[in-house]
Amino acid sequence: MALFGLFGKDKKEKLDKGLEKTRTSVFDKLNRIVFSKSKVDSDVLDELEEVLIASDVGVETTVRIIERIEQRVKSEKYVGTEELNELLRDTIASLLEENNADKRDESEVLAEFKPYVIMVVGVNGVGKTTTIGKLANKYKNAGKKVIIGAADTFRAAAIDQLQIWADRVGVQMIRQNMGSDPASVAFDTIQAAVKADADVVIIDTAGRLHNKVNLMNELSKIKRVMQKVVETAPHEVMLIIDGSTGQNAYEQAKQFTKATDVTSLSVTKLDGTAKGGVVIGVSDQFKIPVRYIGIGEGIDDLQVFNRREFVDSLFKKN
Repeated sequence: MALFGLFGKDKKEKLDKGLEKTRTSVFDKLNRIVFSKSKVDSDVLDELEEVLIASDVGVETTVRIIERIEQRVKSEKYVGTEELNELLRDTIASLLEENNADKRDESEVLAEFKPYVIMVVGVNGVGKTTTIGKLANKYKNAGKKVIIGAADTFRAAAIDQLQIWADRVGVQMIRQNMGSDPASVAFDTIQAAVKADADVVIIDTAGRLHNKVNLMNELSKIKRVMQKVVETAPHEVMLIIDGSTGQNAYEQAKQFTKATDVTSLSVTKLDGTAKGGVVIGVSDQFKIPVRYIGIGEGIDDLQVFNRREFVDSLFKKN
C-alpha cells in the first residue's frame, strides 16, 4: 500500500546517507568487474553474481536477477559495461515492484478499518520496540489517534522500553504485569481503542524464536482474542528484521512466515551496514512488501519504503 499520501515524502538525503556503506561496497566491486571490460559477457555476469551474493541479496534472488539481465543482453545483442548499473537498477526495481501487491493509499485503508490493527512480530534485538515507537510517532504526526499494546509480557524490560517510547511520542499504552497472558493484553488494547475511537492500534508481541509450534499457537491465540472485539483484526502483521544481520534475517523471515501470515516487512539498522541487499532478497524470496526501512537513530529516521528511491540511492555515484 502506498503511504506517501499520509506521511509525505521522506528526505532523499537521509536515504542516500543511510545506504552509503552498502552503496560503497557494491560500487567498489562493480567497478572492479567492469575495469578493462567493454561489454557484458558471461565472465562479467559471473562476477556480478558474486557481488550480489556478497551483498546479501540472497542466492535465489541473485539467480533471478542474473537471468533477467542475460535475457536483456541477448535481446539487445550488445550491452556495454557502462550500461550495467542502469540495467541492474531497472531489474531490481522491477522485482521490488512485483512484490508490492497492495497499491491502495494508506488513507483508503484507514478509512476502511477503524481501528486499523497492526500486530508486530520479530525476534529480540532487531529494533522492534524502537520501530513501534517511530511508527506511532508517524501516525500521530499525521493526525491519527494511536494506542500501543505491550503484549510482549515475557520481559519486563520490553514493557518498560515500550512505555518510554509511548510517553515520548505522547500516545496511550495498555500494559499488564510481566508474565501476564499476551492475548489478554491484546484484548484490553483493542477494547480501549474501540472505546476511545482510536484510528490505529499497534500490538507488540514476544520476540522469542522459540519452538515454532508454540510461536504459532501464541500468535494465533492473540489473533483470535483480538477478533472477539474487532472481527477483521489484525489488518496487518508486520515483521521487523535487522538489516545488519544479513543471512540471519532470511532465517528469521522463514520462521515467522511459517508461524503466521506476515503481510509486511520493516528492515532496520540499514545505516550501519554494507548488507542493505537483504531488503531486495527478503522481499523477493518471501513475496512480502517492504513497508518501512530504518536508516538512523532519530525518531524520524523510519522511512516509508519507496522502491525507486531505494534503488536510486543504492546506485547513486558518490
